[in-house]
Formats: sequence, C-alpha cells, structure tokens
Amino acid sequence: MRSARPAGPAEQKGAGDYVTDVDRASERAIAETLASAPEIPVLGEEGGGADGERYWVVDPLDGTTNYLHRFPAVGVSVALVEGGKPVIGVVHAPFLGETYVGEKGKGAVVERPGVEPAQLRVSELPPERGVVGTGFPFRHKKMLPRYLGVFRRCLERFEDLRRPGAASLDLAWVASGVFEGFFELGLSSWDVAAGALLIEEAGGVVTDWEGGPGYLSGDILAGSPEVHAELLAIARG
Repeated sequence: MRSARPAGPAEQKGAGDYVTDVDRASERAIAETLASAPEIPVLGEEGGGADGERYWVVDPLDGTTNYLHRFPAVGVSVALVEGGKPVIGVVHAPFLGETYVGEKGKGAVVERPGVEPAQLRVSELPPERGVVGTGFPFRHKKMLPRYLGVFRRCLERFEDLRRPGAASLDLAWVASGVFEGFFELGLSSWDVAAGALLIEEAGGVVTDWEGGPGYLSGDILAGSPEVHAELLAIARG
C-alpha cells in the first residue's frame, strides 16, 4: 500500500492550500529560463511580482494537493501577458506526458512523446451532452452561495460535471475537447492565463462571470461557443 503522501515536507498556506519544495524548485527553474529575457518581469504563485503591460505569469505546480496525494492531475503553467491578455501559453502535465502550447493568432497544439503535435479544437457536442469541469472556491468561502447556485443549475443543464483539481489542466482539456466547458470563482491569474489562451486559439470563448474580458481576476467561464453561452446565462442568473 502506498503512503498517503510522497516524501518531502509540505507547508500549509491556508485551508487545503499547500506549498512544497517542488513548487519552489519548479518556480526557480522556470524563472531562470525566463531570465534570458530580463526586461520582462515574472509573476509567480510562490514569489516574485509584476507590474506593467508585459509580464510572465507562472504557476509552478498547479494541483499541489493532487501531487501530495499522488493523483496525477498536476500541471505547470506559463503564460506571457501583454496588455492584459495572454499571448503565449504553455501547460505541461508532467505525470501524463502532455504539453499544450499556444500563441495568439497562431493556434494551439498538444505534444506527446513519439507522435506529431495535434491541433487543438474545442468540442462540438451540444450542451445537454457536455461534460463541464469546475473547481470549488475553497479559499473564498464567501463565494459559496453564488457558486453553489451555479453548480446546481450546471448539473441540471449539462450531462455531468468534473472536478480534477488543477485549473490549468481543466482549461487545456477544454481546448482539446476533453471537456466542453469550465467554470470557477476565486482563482488567480497564474491558474488561468495559459489555459485561457489555449481555449481561444482552439476556437472557444473565455470571459469572466459577467461576460467581460476580466477573467485574469480569477472568475472564469470557458468553453465551446455554445457551452460558454449556456454558462454565461446560468452565471447571470
């Protein structure tokens, strides 16, 4: 029987919110790579800050709780933001052998070892057959009443819901047609920037919960055009 946790300490930042040495080491390694363009600051989950019109945003280990429990839905997310919008996005799933790469205006692909990169396209399934990803706003319990109302209506409207626990991968899976949509409240820009670009480049739609462009605030609705329209109608109540 496996142990409940892999070797290595975990520091608890808040309820259900952890950081490990792997988070910090991953962020250092990414920052060192991005330092080849020192004029662009890096905003990372575990350190660093950014100000201005152009910056990198980094989540070095998205799904830390999954990592601690050896659940392989774990991502590494890097995006370049210009003028408040991501223009380059990469989401890497180290335990699944998948890397999702997109550039504004140039499309998005998934790369897997030993095969040619595959172009990403959002699903064409209708909403009633859609499986929609989500995540619980566990850091922001004051958001629960609004979230739970939307959760209930989504479960009624779509075929089913999923909660893997790593938003960057949830969004990459929307871009690749695994999920038809995604909704969550209270995330951070490093959770959503890269995945949002992938969805947009795969033919999908990404907005905040009011239908505007402010999804980097962490309140995000995403999906194929038809599913996103349903999510927005539900979120607006």
